[in-house]
Amino acid sequence: MRYALICLVSLAVVGCGSKSAEPVTSPGSIGVEVSNGGEVSDAGRCMPPGEGYEVTEYDTSGDEVPDVRKLFKTMGEGSLARLVLVCREADLNGDRRKDIVRFYTDEGRPMREEADRDFDGQIDEITHFTDGRVNLRELDSTGNGLIDTKILYEGGQPVRAERDMASRSTPSEWKPDRWEYFVDGHTVRLGTDVNGDGKVDRWDRDEEKLRKSALAEQKAADDSASQ
Repeated sequence: MRYALICLVSLAVVGCGSKSAEPVTSPGSIGVEVSNGGEVSDAGRCMPPGEGYEVTEYDTSGDEVPDVRKLFKTMGEGSLARLVLVCREADLNGDRRKDIVRFYTDEGRPMREEADRDFDGQIDEITHFTDGRVNLRELDSTGNGLIDTKILYEGGQPVRAERDMASRSTPSEWKPDRWEYFVDGHTVRLGTDVNGDGKVDRWDRDEEKLRKSALAEQKAADDSASQ
């Protein structure tokens, strides 16, 4: 079990050099193991896969038990060597099991974050970053181990959400049946696929918000043109 988890972290750290992560459909479970004595261990997802790494732990709650672990990778050689954060995990509710882990690129920018928001031992939220900014958030809101909501971001702001309301998706195929479009954090258009053929059968619009958005965009364009 320990070997498998270290291999998993090794793959994650090796992939830290990439700029983005592919979305998934099945979030999986947090790495947790139980010793022969019945003691729960966090299993350590931010563990060094080899030489050139350093691990630090912190007790932020004051209970004398480390609840935050950081993994650093040595970049460069000689006088140019420096430590770069590549992984950080934390126990949010004090049960001695890590609930959230974030992986970073070799430049120290966020790449991917996995979280167990309801503390049941299962990953239910995965956040992907591009150039250090959120570009996709995937959620398992039902607790069945499958992603049912994907929220897409532009410029750090949510612009569209796709939801699988009828639970038609599988680990290998994403089948949304509702699409929501946002302007300034508000839903302005919502499309629903009633029969499951992958096409919108009904559109619902907030005409007032769409009108205000169009006026704001026109004003911004006029202001830019006048400068």
